[in-house]
Amino acid sequence: MSIETDIGPGLGRDARGKSSTQVAIEIIKKLILENKLPAGSSHLESELAKRLGMSRTPIREATLILEAQGLLEVKPRRGVKILALSTEDMTEIYQILTELEGLSAELAAKKDLTDEDFATAEHAIANMDKALELDEREAWAIADEVFHNELIRLGGNSRIASIVEMYNDQVRRVRSLTLYLRPSPTKSNDDHRNVLRAIRARDPERARSLHTAHRVQAGKILTELLQKFGFHHV
Repeated sequence: MSIETDIGPGLGRDARGKSSTQVAIEIIKKLILENKLPAGSSHLESELAKRLGMSRTPIREATLILEAQGLLEVKPRRGVKILALSTEDMTEIYQILTELEGLSAELAAKKDLTDEDFATAEHAIANMDKALELDEREAWAIADEVFHNELIRLGGNSRIASIVEMYNDQVRRVRSLTLYLRPSPTKSNDDHRNVLRAIRARDPERARSLHTAHRVQAGKILTELLQKFGFHHV
């Protein structure tokens, strides 16, 4: 199977200038997040190399990095196993994200930010609104992630950014399963607008409170969907 068959024709061009290991990381991660390498499945290094059209060395290096990120387990002489993610895992991950993103909202509200600083976050909200009007959930999810990343950036704590990025892959993985199972996330868009208003108003307590409530509710919806539809391990 060619790379383009697995990931679409775009990545081959985007990969220019990147090392083979970096490209392998991106492709394997994408296949896991889209459940094309399902949880619980095992794959030989030679199989992945053939599937991606690469030698085994960058595959081996990529799987070691992805193991450290919690997406798979490397089994010596037996290839890799794609790790499952339980509802309990997601509950714990959302607890971490809720606290760290809430703190980021608080930190952002304490800073002297300009209109330019807010431009990307506001554009993300506009894109979320447009995506819901067209019922394009994938586009909504992309814009939603941009907003959350911008919130972390506006908070300005690089260590928070590193921790959140580590768990974002797991959230993407589960969200791909539940995106069309949840109600239309109109309230999520409104929540983001209100958080941004509180940051603009330099009200750190309200910014943190609003975003914390938003994340708690989002986590509740996601874990309930996982339980309802039997995704006990994904």
